[in-house]
Amino acid sequence: MKILTANRLSDGEAVWLAADHSWSEAIDAAELARDATTEERLERTGKAAFLKNEVVDVNLIDVEVVDGAIRPLRLRERIRAAGPTNRIDLGKQARPEIAVAA
Repeated sequence: MKILTANRLSDGEAVWLAADHSWSEAIDAAELARDATTEERLERTGKAAFLKNEVVDVNLIDVEVVDGAIRPLRLRERIRAAGPTNRIDLGKQARPEIAVAA
């Protein structure tokens, strides 16, 4: 499975493409691509957002679903989903209203 991630251009926040084609700060809102057709659609949507200067660094990333929560396979993406590892008072882990990938 894959999801589409990027960084919002206005503030650099790590975001994920949701099913309604909005960019969510919560990884668990991301639309899951379970097949190549959905992956291609997500990539097209991300490219369009990039061309409109909404986001940068648009990428499909590998994920798994663990106990109903989306969990990136790569450590780098887990850190982007949660926030800095040296300051738990910063980033997404410091904001209880945002779901955090463990």
